[in-house]
Amino acid sequence: MDSTVLLLLSLILFSVFSLSSSIPSESIADAADILADSGYLSMSLTLEAVSDTLLPNSSYLTIFAPADGAFVRSGQPSRSLLQFHFSLLPLTLQTLKSLPYAAKIPTLFAPRSLTVTTSPSDDRISLNHVMITGSPIFDDGLLIIHGIDQFFDPNFEVSVPVQIPGSNLGCGFSTENGTVVFSGANSFRQASGVLRSSGYSAMAVFLDVQVPENKERKMMTVFAPLDKAMLTRIGNFSEHSSIFLRHVVPCRLLWNDLVKFDDGTAMVTYLEGFTINSTRCGEELMLNGVPVLHPNMYISDWLVVHGLREVLSLPERPQEVAGVTSEENSPENCEF
Repeated sequence: MDSTVLLLLSLILFSVFSLSSSIPSESIADAADILADSGYLSMSLTLEAVSDTLLPNSSYLTIFAPADGAFVRSGQPSRSLLQFHFSLLPLTLQTLKSLPYAAKIPTLFAPRSLTVTTSPSDDRISLNHVMITGSPIFDDGLLIIHGIDQFFDPNFEVSVPVQIPGSNLGCGFSTENGTVVFSGANSFRQASGVLRSSGYSAMAVFLDVQVPENKERKMMTVFAPLDKAMLTRIGNFSEHSSIFLRHVVPCRLLWNDLVKFDDGTAMVTYLEGFTINSTRCGEELMLNGVPVLHPNMYISDWLVVHGLREVLSLPERPQEVAGVTSEENSPENCEF
């Protein structure tokens, strides 16, 4: 892997923590004291008891601490349940507020993830339909602790209906009793390997971490920008979900499907309000003005990945559509 990719991956939040470092013992001790003084005595004692055995070597750690009442109602949690309340990501309150509904947060209880259930009308943040109680109890930049009123349920699931408002492209799903069923297995892992070997390691990391286990095999197409294009786009963690979601379409679209689209065909993405417009610049197929560099990079029975030269950018002005105009895509304005 070249130095550019190594630098890129080091900037991505999900890969920034070094396995050779760990949370200082002073941070654990200070956090335990503050927890005890804040109505979280049970979690304080638990943190002190498991800090040497449960916590992995990591530069960052976020803990979701149930209040004492939760311990009274549920008793002492199992090791796996405790792990479900720990994440190796530095999840500040601002970061949590920036995550969209149904976004997944990896935990130490792999492969189980927490699910963002905050709705636009909520003033407080909700994970697995459990509210976070205000400001962090503890935050020293390395260890962050948020309070919650009850334990998270590891079996919690939320269904996200695929909606395609305002689009002239309908994406159908093959269903059986209302559930999407396909035969492919481990496609995300396989696709991630192909991306890494082809100069798309940044998008591979997003696939590894952001995409939940697709048990229903929902059809999906990923448009992956090159690593060098992603390098300048990932400094702000609050933008990570937006970058990933706007490059994913809830349909299985092969290259043969894309080239048959009429000029101006719109594809709705998983980022609300953002569409990918298919146009032509001479003989070149363009997606929001970006050429497809590596079509059909990966294909399974429900997942397709195409490689892009650049990142699909958000509109600069509110009145702009996510795509570009036909004049911008005229042959004399084409730049490759």
